[in-house]
Amino acid sequence: MGLPYKVIPVNIGKGEQMAPAFLAISPNNKIPAIVDPDGPGGKPVSIFESGAILLYLGEKTGKFLPKPLAERIPVYEWLMWQMGGFGPMPGQVHHFIALENEQDRAYGLKRYMAETRRLYGVLDRRLDGRDFVAGELSVADFAILGWAWRHPRHKVELSDFPNVKRWYETLMAR
Repeated sequence: MGLPYKVIPVNIGKGEQMAPAFLAISPNNKIPAIVDPDGPGGKPVSIFESGAILLYLGEKTGKFLPKPLAERIPVYEWLMWQMGGFGPMPGQVHHFIALENEQDRAYGLKRYMAETRRLYGVLDRRLDGRDFVAGELSVADFAILGWAWRHPRHKVELSDFPNVKRWYETLMAR
């Protein structure tokens, strides 16, 4: 895209993704994340999650994101396909293939259930003091609700996440 940049490594092996300074940029404590010192209105902006970063940079530069809506549709579809499937699933293969001996179903359930609870916690912190995840009701809320409504199947008690519970009840009442 021809933009100047500086790479700042985050050593996840040492837990640097949990540092308050990094969490201020990426509340999900995951990489990648960027800070654009020349964001909207000339003010710095931080962006986390690969899809959001790519859409932001495409909008900002006018590159790699077609202007006509009809041409953007397949870009959106395939970006979401990657984010929702072809990323998370191969990533789990990377994790499990690195194990030296066979693990049983309990290990996988423990890993995925812990990550699910962690994500509910991220959502709960985001909703603290907010009615909706992005400020106003948006497609992001609807996308998240599509999974949160299955919290009983996730073995997650919403009472453990009071902000999520309030948000969930508000959306379900709609």
